[in-house]
Amino acid sequence: MALIQADGAKPYSCGNHLISGMAKLAGVIGDPIGHSLSPAMHGYWLARHGIDAAYVPLAIKPQHFESVFRELPKLGFCGVNITIPYKELVMPLLDEVEPEAEQIGAVNTVIFKDNGKILGANTDGFGFRVAMSEAMPRWEKQVKTALILGAGGATHAIVHELQRAKINTIYVANRTFEKAEAIAQRFGKKVTALPWEEQDAQHREVDLLVNTTSLGMLHELPLEIDVRNLKPSAMVMDAVYNPLETDLLRKARQNGHLTVSGLGMLIHQGRAAFQRWFGIDPKVDEAIKVILASRLS
Repeated sequence: MALIQADGAKPYSCGNHLISGMAKLAGVIGDPIGHSLSPAMHGYWLARHGIDAAYVPLAIKPQHFESVFRELPKLGFCGVNITIPYKELVMPLLDEVEPEAEQIGAVNTVIFKDNGKILGANTDGFGFRVAMSEAMPRWEKQVKTALILGAGGATHAIVHELQRAKINTIYVANRTFEKAEAIAQRFGKKVTALPWEEQDAQHREVDLLVNTTSLGMLHELPLEIDVRNLKPSAMVMDAVYNPLETDLLRKARQNGHLTVSGLGMLIHQGRAAFQRWFGIDPKVDEAIKVILASRLS
């Protein structure tokens, strides 16, 4: 009999991957979490490498987040991914934070260490950088000005990565202007906060447009943005990966722009987290891309 999940997500299995009573646990915490491809991705890698472990989705409401999070090491978890809305909220619960995550101001990967300490890391910047490089090698040489839509944890990581790449001018636009302003204050004078309704005016200037909001995601409100004023050479990246080609990417592609889906960022940030938990850098092969793409609506 087919397995039907309550949230409508497709169940995942990979061959005869079996776990023992001594299996390690890892997972992803968010609210909501039914859209996440991380269980399928990590499940594939665990099976491929024959690791005695399981990766599970953890849908936790905000009022229960802290109490549940603190119990995870006792249940055998070696680590978890953190997604919306907890990438910044988890920071006070950590004993240690890797320097890059400290600079970013957000955590998407947690490691429960053998000594009982809880370590926070951020692999989003790495995922963004590798995904961009796969789409266009040496992309950073083509970008002088970038515009990021959104002001959550992924935006923090991408701004940090753009600064490492020595991008001269970075605009951050958000529906809540104060959040964009906080990012500009955190990262310095090369970052400018924009009210959401004013971001269109920058389109002729930018070489890279990145959406990090949930707008355009499956079952979410659409991202209503006109890309026709972007310069022909501008690249467009959407951190949303479900659907694989969002309306933003479809319109940008039809307008002749190089587009980058959020799937690459997801895979490579997950790869870096997997390595921290299990000590293996999993191979990103065509099979994992096909498996994940096949699960998207």
